[in-house]
Amino acid sequence: MPFGDKARSHPNGIIDLSQGTPVDPTPEFIQKAFRDASNSPSYPVTAGTSELRVAIKNWATKRLGATGDFDVLPVIGSKELVAWLPTILESKKVLIPEIAYPTYHVGALLASAQSIPVPIDATTWPDADLAWLNSPSNPTGRVHSAKEIQACINWSRKNGSVLISDECYLEFDQSAHSLSVLSQTGGDNSNILAVHSLSKRSSMAGYRAAFMVGDAALIARIREIRKHAGMMVPLPVQMAMTVALTDETHVQQQRDRYNARKDAMRPALIKHGFTIEYSDSGLYLWCTRNEDAWKSVEWLAGYGILATPGSFYGEAGAQHIRVAMTATDSQIAEAVSRLKG
Repeated sequence: MPFGDKARSHPNGIIDLSQGTPVDPTPEFIQKAFRDASNSPSYPVTAGTSELRVAIKNWATKRLGATGDFDVLPVIGSKELVAWLPTILESKKVLIPEIAYPTYHVGALLASAQSIPVPIDATTWPDADLAWLNSPSNPTGRVHSAKEIQACINWSRKNGSVLISDECYLEFDQSAHSLSVLSQTGGDNSNILAVHSLSKRSSMAGYRAAFMVGDAALIARIREIRKHAGMMVPLPVQMAMTVALTDETHVQQQRDRYNARKDAMRPALIKHGFTIEYSDSGLYLWCTRNEDAWKSVEWLAGYGILATPGSFYGEAGAQHIRVAMTATDSQIAEAVSRLKG
């Protein structure tokens, strides 16, 4: 990538803010649980250990506000689920956010399904087998309102279609209050799933640890196919997930880190004419100078800072960039220093 080369040529080296890859250490108590379970000669259970299932259910009730009948299922990272779920559900038409994580589209392609970008307003959505909701949004950090989420649920019920809410950034609110789709169903979770990950929440991206919560009948169908496909979360990872979900202190600490980095970067970018849009939750700053995204990427690369062009996330992002806070505090401080000159 020429702009990557340009950033690397900076006298003080590159600061890569283009990747959403956690760099902060996995908390030691999570590492210990993983190590303690490392003698794992048997096949893991696809449905999850009883301890993990209880931990997920308790967390979903307390943190997400889930009510009514629901089930849970661990998965091998949320990206794997997003990519393969349309295939597992034999979807023919998939609705994805108009500014979105590319894997929603890739998942539709893998299933030989039609992929249709749509705005958040579900009253405008066409018929489809499956629709993805993403709040807080990657890349924009937009948090959808209760009214917007309810409209998505109404669409699902009207069409008898599956609605899946990707809520992997829900733990990282700053000036917003994120809501899980499961808090808005009134206890009727039919055709509704919420997807969560421990990659960012607990700095466990390398563990590939995520899970889904929602419609018990739908999860039973998905679980059976995953069982035969060998989609099993390794037992040491399941044990690490179990302890991670029972502690909130490390989550608060990580949230504070990301929010402090965003607070440091905001004024430095604004000084150079960027407008920060949304970005009130999640790990990113969604910025624009009302110019082609690649021009903004090139300009930042001149400071040795690499960002992601918004066009990676759809045509609607063609004049934006995504700046990730998944860099160390010292790297963020260095980026701010360079921009301040």
